[in-house]
Amino acid sequence: MTEETTKDNLFRPSRSKAETKAEITDNAARAAIQAEVDRRESKTARLREARLAIEEQAAAEAAAAPAKPTKRKPRSKTAKT
Repeated sequence: MTEETTKDNLFRPSRSKAETKAEITDNAARAAIQAEVDRRESKTARLREARLAIEEQAAAEAAAAPAKPTKRKPRSKTAKT
């Protein structure tokens, strides 16, 4: 508790001169844009997985369904000669 008080532990560290308000805004904007990109990519991947699962299920049902018999066309009576 008897720690010596210096400028380093008494005051908050000041920002470097290189980090201006414009850079702070730029960093915040880039972080927001990256978060949006990550969210969009995860949604796209999730929807792609769902679409592929539905297509796979539809293909399996089509393969498992029995083939429908085709109806024969009746012969016309005029064809006999």
